[in-house]
Amino acid sequence: MHEKVSKSQFKAKALELFREVEATGKPVIVTDHGKPTVEVRKYRDQQRDPLTILKGSVDEYREPTEPVADGDWEALG
Repeated sequence: MHEKVSKSQFKAKALELFREVEATGKPVIVTDHGKPTVEVRKYRDQQRDPLTILKGSVDEYREPTEPVADGDWEALG
């Protein structure tokens, strides 16, 4: 869950909060009168390795030598 802090709390503890975000990767929401206004989160380089981006997005195919039936394709369903 995101940590929420008021602007005044953020001003007093900014360096500590920056270090926490950097260490944990969990964002901090800064509020103004109870309403979220700013999110501080860890920077991620947009030019990441393509394999890192795809990691975890491909399903394991356990029987690669078995024939594929028409019902196995999502596009045909």
